[in-house]
Amino acid sequence: MIKVLFVCLGNICRSPTAHGVFQQLVDEQGVGRQIQIDSAGTHAYHVGKSPDARSQKAALARGVDLSALRARQVCPEDFDEFDYVLAMDESNLENLREICPAGQAAKLELFLKFAPQLPEQEVPDPYYGGGSGFEHVLDLVEAASKGLLEDIRQNRL
Repeated sequence: MIKVLFVCLGNICRSPTAHGVFQQLVDEQGVGRQIQIDSAGTHAYHVGKSPDARSQKAALARGVDLSALRARQVCPEDFDEFDYVLAMDESNLENLREICPAGQAAKLELFLKFAPQLPEQEVPDPYYGGGSGFEHVLDLVEAASKGLLEDIRQNRL
């Protein structure tokens, strides 16, 4: 089983969106039983809370239901459990590097590495912006999810 962890700041906008979109993609592609997905935040601001209502609304408009997800904080044990630890931006990546145990850093990547066709390298935090920011996050996440699944198929399955 391949295990993927998506990480953002508070685990209520970007990483649960990636979690839900990628889960739907792997299920649609018939590999849902081979890939386990989770999401977490680098900070404990929203532990136990549902994804942001704006994230849920934007995702649901594209057929992705995030309502069952709950925020949690990333922990050092995650680096042992997951094969991919994917950060939404450089700040998240730096926070992950600070708690990453020795020998596990190769698992850390920016999520948008899997969408090299995009001009962006980071998934921007839509929390303080308008609704269009959540749509943009979905666009980026959908593109990177396809690339990630292709990478897993080529290198892990």
